[in-house]
Amino acid sequence: MNLAEISKLTDREKFQLMEALWEDMRKKAEEGEIPEEHKELLDERQLALETGDDHLLDWDRMKYSLRNP
Repeated sequence: MNLAEISKLTDREKFQLMEALWEDMRKKAEEGEIPEEHKELLDERQLALETGDDHLLDWDRMKYSLRNP
């Protein structure tokens, strides 16, 4: 399916397609193995949060700061 075909779908059909795609990707992600370098990166980021070397940003505040420099 290409973009031209997708653009002809109704909104309902597009949402159904998105749901089907996400479900398929979720299943594949659960079945697949996480590469070691990804695990290491996640561990590093988790440690940075736990030690206070980094912090999480609130998405709403981020959007506001991007729109209001």
